This record gives sequence, structure tokens and C-alpha cells, in this order.
Amino acid sequence: MSKADIFRALHLRRAQGDPLVLPGPWDAASARVFAEAGFPALATPSAGVAASLGYADGSTPADEMFAAVARITRAVDVPVSADVEGGYGLAPKELVERLLEAGAVGCNLEDSDGGVLKDPREQADFLAEVRTAAADALFVNARIDTFVHGDRDPERAMERAALYVAAGADCVYPILAPADVLPLLRAGIQGPVNINARLDGEGPSPAELGALGATRVTFASGLQRKATAALREIADGLLR
Repeated sequence: MSKADIFRALHLRRAQGDPLVLPGPWDAASARVFAEAGFPALATPSAGVAASLGYADGSTPADEMFAAVARITRAVDVPVSADVEGGYGLAPKELVERLLEAGAVGCNLEDSDGGVLKDPREQADFLAEVRTAAADALFVNARIDTFVHGDRDPERAMERAALYVAAGADCVYPILAPADVLPLLRAGIQGPVNINARLDGEGPSPAELGALGATRVTFASGLQRKATAALREIADGLLR
């Protein structure tokens, strides 16, 4: 069984309250920490990788992002999915080739650009082309940005989800969807649903998100930011 097959299988037939929890490594060292802790797969956050490379979120050159992903996949034996933002303007075939060359088994693809939602049908067409180019070699996680850059209407999110699933997306990711709408989203979306968890203790735990309908739980750049805050505290202590 390939790593892509293993990664896809991890999303299937999950019991309610037992979501697939995917920490987000931002470099090879953090990837090894998560793999050695026992996580069966990882999912890079574009913002976390950007910060590790000295870029603002959304400003990482494609070559540097793919190189960072390659360093992470070389460092661990578990499957790694890569957040490649909106695809960097690459044609679907080239995007798939570069993801596979970097060793990724999946990808996140956003449906907004510069804070503006893309036309959902055009995005669905793009996802369909990615799926055709990748066949089963990549697990496609289609991010839905209605709760970030749209009107926050769950119905609009479900409409986009339906188009993306029909186009071949393996999973949809309504990022920053409030916990109280998760049961509605779960009921209205076919297939796995990715929800992001907070690390400040203010939001539901991964298990609680699973009970509400999440198939998969990620943390965006939260782990990288938490690690940076801890390092800042250590650095401040060195000056005392």
C-alpha cells in the first residue's frame, strides 16, 4: 500500500469523536518530533512554513515552499500532506508533479485569493483538473474560505463543498467554521470534513470537534506560533 493509500485510509470509517488529528510541522525538526510522538501522518501549514523561512503568510515563493515540504517529507516515514495555498498559479499538471516530487501525499488548496473568494465553479474546475492529473496519488483537501472572507453563511459553505466534492476533492476544509455550525455542516457535506482546533484552551478539543462532526482536525499555524512563543520566553530568560 502506498503512503497516499495509507493517508486516504486514515480518513475513512472514523468513529464519531475520534477524528484524525494531524499536527502541522513547519520544518524537518518539528516533523520528527510529531512523528516520534506517534502521529500517523502530518499536514504542513503554509503560514507556519512561511514564518520558518522568514516570510509573511502568503508570501513564500513556490520554489521555497516545495523545497521546505521536501525537507519535511525526507525527515519522516509517515505520510505528509502539504498546504500549497492557492497553487501558486501553476497549471494543475505542474502543481501535481511538484507535489509528488516533494514527496507529499496530499495537498490543501484554498478557494480565495488576496482575501477575495474565488468563483466556486471555476475553483471546482481547477480541483477537477488537479484530481485528473493526480489520479489517486494525492489526497486533495479543498479549503473553503466563506468563514474567513465570505458572509459566514453555512449554506454557502455547503454549496461550495458540494461542488468541490463532485469535482473529486477527497475532503473539504471550512476553515474557522464556528463549532456550533459543525453538526449542520456535517449533515450537509458528503465525505470527510477538516476542522481546525485552537490551542489556547478556548475552543473545543479535537475529540469534541470529532463529536460535532469533524473527520480530521488540524491546527493551521498554531503549533508553530506556540513553539515560537515558548522560544521567546526562553530567550527573554537568557537576558535576565
